[in-house]
Amino acid sequence: MPVFLALSALVWLPYGLWCLARPEILADFAGVAATTPTAVAEIRAMYGGLQAAIGALAVLALVRPGRRRGVVLTLGVLTAGLGVARLLAVVLGAGLSSYTVGALVIEFGSAAWAAVLLASSVNGHQGSKMLP
Repeated sequence: MPVFLALSALVWLPYGLWCLARPEILADFAGVAATTPTAVAEIRAMYGGLQAAIGALAVLALVRPGRRRGVVLTLGVLTAGLGVARLLAVVLGAGLSSYTVGALVIEFGSAAWAAVLLASSVNGHQGSKMLP
């Protein structure tokens, strides 16, 4: 579990902080433009605050081992939800970009890894000993 949590922290926390500080970056690589003050606030909240919080949650579990299972479950649910919604958007006509494909890989990959870790811990194994 520690490797999963460390990678989650390294992906989500810096990206969230970057989007919080510079919401205009999303226009360049994701095509999401902050064209109004409300849009800037929304990007800062959803891409900045929420994603930084996801990374901070992973950090919490790294320093508080007793919280790991619950945090892995939370990360699995969050990333599965993001992946399903993004895939549904593609099916409904949003199209695929390299950003979308990368996000789907991260989201579904994280959700699957979390599921494997949780399943291994339910079966009497320590996920951190079975998988990196």
